[in-house]
Amino acid sequence: MGFPGVPDHVSLWGLLLPIRQGFDQYVNKRPVRLLEGIVGPLRDRGPADIDFVCIRENTEGEYTGLGGRTYVGTPEEVAIQTSLFTRRGTERVIRYAFELAMTRKRRLVSATKSNALNHSMVCWDEVTAAVAADYPEVAVVTMHVDALSARFVLAPQQLDVVVASNLFGDILTDLGGALQGSLGLPASANINPERRFPSMFEPVHGSAPGRAGKGTANPMAAVWAASMLLEQLGEEEAAGLVISALEHIARSGPRTIDLGGSGSTSAVGAAIEQRILGYAATAQ
Repeated sequence: MGFPGVPDHVSLWGLLLPIRQGFDQYVNKRPVRLLEGIVGPLRDRGPADIDFVCIRENTEGEYTGLGGRTYVGTPEEVAIQTSLFTRRGTERVIRYAFELAMTRKRRLVSATKSNALNHSMVCWDEVTAAVAADYPEVAVVTMHVDALSARFVLAPQQLDVVVASNLFGDILTDLGGALQGSLGLPASANINPERRFPSMFEPVHGSAPGRAGKGTANPMAAVWAASMLLEQLGEEEAAGLVISALEHIARSGPRTIDLGGSGSTSAVGAAIEQRILGYAATAQ
């Protein structure tokens, strides 16, 4: 997956989506956080302004593969791509987002486009409203995805938890990753909350084949994903040690080339490791 020469749609439909769907990893969780010491792309926006979480529906919606093509390569070619929204699938991911909001600032934004998508997104909005009734403590706003993408850039400090369908969440979280200052930083979790199947944790940026063998890839997103894995396993202390080490390296270095430094992948990894070991020794 991600190997040069393998088309993206083969990697996606041959492995990644079957893992997410086969293990019912219906929650894609992506923290969007600008770490102290990292310069983000937004003028006058610092770590206090960019700290929210995106929850993306991960198994249905626009990425179910329903549809087909006929008369391929002719002037009469037709391509049909059909989205699938079930009430069960929609409700469970929205409810997960509300539960997360209850542990944070109790603010939730639901991404929609119900003015144009008069079936799928109207259903999404109705389910959001129904679930919201069970969480009166959470302030809920429904925003069209285009306006929400502008909010990511113009007023990220207003965001706490964002919930979105598969396609909208995919696009919004990449924008959120850009706010973090480098594609070498965003991490994600593909979660089966009921733990009936394994969950999967990964850096958002993929395999970065252009950096293969050069020792310049930023390992921080992969390490951040490992922290999310530990958190999912209930190892809160260990997860905290990893995040604390990442925060220290973000402030003090070393940094890889994407963050303006000259540190190698292994040097940054070793520095993170030493910081974790130092924190663990102090805690004993």
